[in-house]
Amino acid sequence: MTASSSPLAQGAVGDTPPPITASPPVGARQWLLQRVYDLFIGVIWMTSSPLFLLGGLVQPRLARKALSLSTSGLPELEPSHPERPRVLVHGVSVGEIKAAQSIVGALQDRYEVVVSAFSDTGLEVAGQLFPGVTIVRYPFDFLPLVRRFWARIRPDHVLLMELEAWPCFLREANRRGAPVAVVSGRITEESFRRYRMFGSLPEFGRISLFAAQDEAYAARFRALAGSCERVVITGNVKIDGLRSLESSEPDPAVEELRWTAGLDDVDGSRLVVLAGSTHEPEEALFLAAALEAVPDARLVIVPRHPERGSGVASELAGALGADRAPELLSQLRREGVRGSIDRPLIVDTIGELERLYGLADIVFVGGSLIPHGGQNMMEPAAQGRPVIYGPHVQNFAEETALLESAGAAIRVADQRCLTAELGRLALDRDARARMGQAGRTALLGQRGATGATLAAWTARCVLPA
Repeated sequence: MTASSSPLAQGAVGDTPPPITASPPVGARQWLLQRVYDLFIGVIWMTSSPLFLLGGLVQPRLARKALSLSTSGLPELEPSHPERPRVLVHGVSVGEIKAAQSIVGALQDRYEVVVSAFSDTGLEVAGQLFPGVTIVRYPFDFLPLVRRFWARIRPDHVLLMELEAWPCFLREANRRGAPVAVVSGRITEESFRRYRMFGSLPEFGRISLFAAQDEAYAARFRALAGSCERVVITGNVKIDGLRSLESSEPDPAVEELRWTAGLDDVDGSRLVVLAGSTHEPEEALFLAAALEAVPDARLVIVPRHPERGSGVASELAGALGADRAPELLSQLRREGVRGSIDRPLIVDTIGELERLYGLADIVFVGGSLIPHGGQNMMEPAAQGRPVIYGPHVQNFAEETALLESAGAAIRVADQRCLTAELGRLALDRDARARMGQAGRTALLGQRGATGATLAAWTARCVLPA
């Protein structure tokens, strides 16, 4: 559903509930569940954090993550200015942080924005996307850590991208009078069933607003929150922040990437075929399909987790031979040399994928040939690239339905079908162009969710001055 067809845009009838700025009353059962949860999560923290610190002797990033989850090194912010309230925008990892771009941009004129993430890659991407914005690690949901986080960051409002609701965090938000909203809300059927198993423990009744992407997600939020009034449909803000929905100024980072990847002298006769956000063993499946279908193409593989890059390169080297062994983007940069068009490129760095999509002729989106649920296929489609993915895309049901109905994407059943479609598109320039234009047009028609989301949030979460 588009933002323009949402109940909010049409002027939904009914009372607008006030923001939740205090803890709602709880019965004895709920109080007991809270205490059991606090004890359970405390035991997990007290037993796992020493293990992470010990593991840091071998992998320092484990110790750094454990310390930052404990709020070590967290800045202590001054209270916000009354005329410029502080809004914490939280995303779990890379996908949610990238989805927040249009929201953060729209808020910055009137609000002080702080961005938080849970994963290392999410923090790194946030630092790239939001220069000048305070970036912090979201705390582990152990009450003493959560309270220290709130005491130091002092947000007046909280926006949770897509979902990511933790009981201690929500309780502390209520206690401190900070309304919480879920924006661009989405919840898969699997996650919905998992939340239902825990009954009232997730405490969705503490959230002032669920701004859902579509009706299917909205229905699940209504069931979990026990409320219709606090759920509205505003669309997917991720679409508003997609790269190259319209023409943009030349990007020096793209030109540097084009040169380093060895794509600056590629003409139309040598296709660039890219696999983005792949999971094991999709790299090997994609390589086999591409070598059979388009043996002369320049192949680029971007694992979903960049730290897998060197392992992926080693694995694929055995199938290619020494003269065609894959190259790592990080190594090319360190050495200041251009990549070879005859050797696959493995991208083991953060924040490159959207730029690379714009340099490709055909894109395969990973997480879909295996039962993972898929990855964001809108990013290449927005840049006018024909998109292929596998059968396992249940986490992006609305997005795939939109692209497939527009003729912008192809769903394949397995590696054999991937080989066939790569070969067909490689030979049909017109088909590639039609698919690319169809994807751009479909996504342009879905924009506007950011405005609808902020209108709903202002009406339901922002108290009059």
